Amino acid sequence: MTEYPTSQEGPQPVASGGGTDEAGHGKAPIAAAEAVRTHAPGTGAEPGGVTAAASDARAARSAAGTGGAGLPRPRGAATSDVPAAADSGAGQVPGQSPVQGHIPGPGPGPGHDNARPRDGDALAGAGSGSGGAGRHGGGGSAVPGGSTPEATAARREGDRLRFVGAATRRIARGIDLDEIVLGLCRATVPTFSDAILVYLRDPLPVGDERPVGPVVLRLRRTDRLRPIDDLTDMSSTIGAGMDLAGAAGATGELDFSQLPLVGPQGDLPAAELCEIRPGGALAEVLRGVRPVFGSSAAARAALPELLGLDHPLPRGNRAVLAPLRGRRRVIGAAVFLRSPERPAFEQNDLLVAAQLATHTALGIDKAVLYGREAYIADELQRTMLPDSLPQPTGVRLASRYLPAAETARVGGDWYDAIPLPGSRVALVVGDVMGHSMTSAAIMGQLRTTAQTLAQLDLPPAEVLHHLDEQAQRLGSDRMATCLYAVYDPVAHRITIANAGHPPPVLLHLGGRAEVLRVPPGAPIGVGGVDFEAVELDAPAGGTLLLYTDGLVESRLRDVWTGIEQLRERLATTAQLTGLDHPPPLEALCDDVLDMLGPGDRDDDIALLAARFDGIAPSDVAYWFLDPEETAPGRARRFARRALTRWGLEELSDSLELLVSEVVTNAVRYAERPVTLRLLRTDVLRCEVGDDSPQLPRQRRARDTDEGGRGLFLVNRMARRWGATRLSSGKVVWFELSLPATAERR
Repeated sequence: MTEYPTSQEGPQPVASGGGTDEAGHGKAPIAAAEAVRTHAPGTGAEPGGVTAAASDARAARSAAGTGGAGLPRPRGAATSDVPAAADSGAGQVPGQSPVQGHIPGPGPGPGHDNARPRDGDALAGAGSGSGGAGRHGGGGSAVPGGSTPEATAARREGDRLRFVGAATRRIARGIDLDEIVLGLCRATVPTFSDAILVYLRDPLPVGDERPVGPVVLRLRRTDRLRPIDDLTDMSSTIGAGMDLAGAAGATGELDFSQLPLVGPQGDLPAAELCEIRPGGALAEVLRGVRPVFGSSAAARAALPELLGLDHPLPRGNRAVLAPLRGRRRVIGAAVFLRSPERPAFEQNDLLVAAQLATHTALGIDKAVLYGREAYIADELQRTMLPDSLPQPTGVRLASRYLPAAETARVGGDWYDAIPLPGSRVALVVGDVMGHSMTSAAIMGQLRTTAQTLAQLDLPPAEVLHHLDEQAQRLGSDRMATCLYAVYDPVAHRITIANAGHPPPVLLHLGGRAEVLRVPPGAPIGVGGVDFEAVELDAPAGGTLLLYTDGLVESRLRDVWTGIEQLRERLATTAQLTGLDHPPPLEALCDDVLDMLGPGDRDDDIALLAARFDGIAPSDVAYWFLDPEETAPGRARRFARRALTRWGLEELSDSLELLVSEVVTNAVRYAERPVTLRLLRTDVLRCEVGDDSPQLPRQRRARDTDEGGRGLFLVNRMARRWGATRLSSGKVVWFELSLPATAERR
């Protein structure tokens, strides 16, 4: 049986009983090995017996016409320059050739990317075995007290199995696609082959997907033995027990010039893309799943289709074409190549190639599925959270979201900021129990429900009540915590309702940080619990921080300890930035997250910060209008007075026209007084409210219609406009840009 190759450095006998000369080249027949045993010391041999035996071995090798399985003798290196084996056989005596049957040691090829120390199992089966020869040891028949041919064959098979086990473990360690393919290349080159080409389908099918169109293979990765470019690190590259003179010639390069498919630039010039023709030779080989020798009729017809017609094929059994089949279909192919200086592949090597191809294909299948799941999880989490925060009048916002781990980016934490009528804004932070896709889906449903309820302008306690009912409809174990707050920049007040969530922290302008006293409430999903809202001052310049428990709770601290640390951190940050102005909002969020230690990331973290700027009372004008025919005229006079006070007379014509149209429409359907409010901020905003829930819709009026053109004018002249339904009616609003020369008083 041909000895199983595990290194490019070790000898590879062609037949059982073959040996090598003292330089580790060629195979000595049994007769030469017998001469070694006959003239060995301790058996009455002459002092020159070993030299004669070596000469016989070289003569026999020359007659056989075979080359060494390991490295060729370096150019310019003498036989005596190559050190003896580092580990002799158990029955070996001084001057005797090492015992045949040991698989060469696990040294990586010089200059190869793989030439660095590996862990114990990386090449466990590549050079293990007791009583074997070293890297350049030769082989002979069994000596007295040594191994029998049967034991040698058993040891070879054991080494083969250990190599397969180590290689498959290395392949299995990969998580993503590139790691798995790299593991296959590093595990097989140079131990199993001198070069490898890995082709994968492009694109790779996922699960039960049925590919549409032709099947295309793309060259994913190549790996091969390369010459040594730097002799300074050769000692670590080649391994212990081998000097530089024995590894490289005068040029500092090893002779790999006869390696198949190696071009003049040292690359593997194989075709990058290959389209599989239905019914072609390559399709038949891939359909057969089993690896085939490159010298077989099927492979000789399939390899040109895979590698390209311009590339010569390796001679003899020095190539193996192994299809890569996943759980449902062939997903690629691997081509293993050996140089002419190594023994050709044998029948048992097809079994090894089949094992490596199977483990690689299954690993790629899992990696593709894992990548798809990770993509879905990332997309789900990304769509559940707002892409950007709104910029409502009177408040500035900043947010952060950190998943619990990079490998599990989905969770149930969310935050939101929802503009409300009257320049108000709803601030929401919630946390669904769990860290799974289910938690993320429930979070999305609750967030959508909260947005819908907010658009109805329901009170915060009422919003939490409806969220609790929605959670119960989703399932009996769907629980979440939530904090819902509404900030009014005109009144400088904030209304907060809590459902089992950590309380918010308010950082005042003077640097004082306080934990707001908010009724804790029960989590959403418990059912049958009333929620209580509290109204608090929201001073201008203050910063409200809403967060989830992942920021303040971990295995190393309880939630109240974390809240106190958060409060102290905010106060310290305010002291550093100065007491006369608030700290920058984005920098404040980053500084808050910096308080997390290495062991504090047990949960997702959602953070929402709101800086209260407010709207000054001098920039607000508010009126009540009875629903009568004179209301539009009064609204025009009120608007003209406000613009005169603010120095915005340039907008009088546009504002009076639009106010008249909107108020006229409100008076037509209202039964209670109509409200008119003007707000001067960076824009001029007009809001008209009435008790009719029917929202106006823009339509194109016909030439004979007397009405229906009011909203058309609003749409053409206003910067923005819209209508919002309230629990007690609706609000129609529009905005006008301020003149460039306008100055705030």
